[in-house]
Amino acid sequence: MAKNTRCPWAGETPIYVDYHDSEWGRPVHDDGKLFEMLILEGMQAGLTWLTVLKKREAFRKAFDGFDPRKVARYGDAKIQKLMANEGIIRNRLKINGAVINAKLFLEIAEERGSFGNFIWEYVDGKPITNRRKKIEDIPATTPISDRISKDLKKMGFKFVGSTIIYAFMQATGMVNDHLTSCFVYRELTKKQLAPASAPAL
Repeated sequence: MAKNTRCPWAGETPIYVDYHDSEWGRPVHDDGKLFEMLILEGMQAGLTWLTVLKKREAFRKAFDGFDPRKVARYGDAKIQKLMANEGIIRNRLKINGAVINAKLFLEIAEERGSFGNFIWEYVDGKPITNRRKKIEDIPATTPISDRISKDLKKMGFKFVGSTIIYAFMQATGMVNDHLTSCFVYRELTKKQLAPASAPAL
């Protein structure tokens, strides 16, 4: 059987290949997962995504499964404990930012029913399907990521620059930036084009 053609950035590192195949670009509406990705993308700032993926399980354990209700209550003692955890990225600004973001995330979820409802409105509730043929065609930011970044910063969110937000949009499937030659691209576009099932009579 022929090997599936992937986006070249996935390389051959198993953890990266698995992330590419099973997560990146697949639409996420669950608030728990959206919060996890928002925090991890912020933690990536200045580092590689592979570095974050390798520490992901340690992050999950350290951050109480990325439960925003628990993270929002972190005080100085918990932050000190996190700063001593060698399994995660020990950056005080990023950790403090995660706590601030958790509180704001919950406020939005309370106001809008879910954070997912709020964030997906920026793309009218459905993924933007791009037709990128080469990695060089993929931008670092877009006007939509600029707008989301600006809005979140105005609310007080930390580590939500436009580049981070566009990476978040790609990761959570708000945009499909798999190359057109990639098997995941074909799989995702096929799902979008599938006709809705007829209502039961």
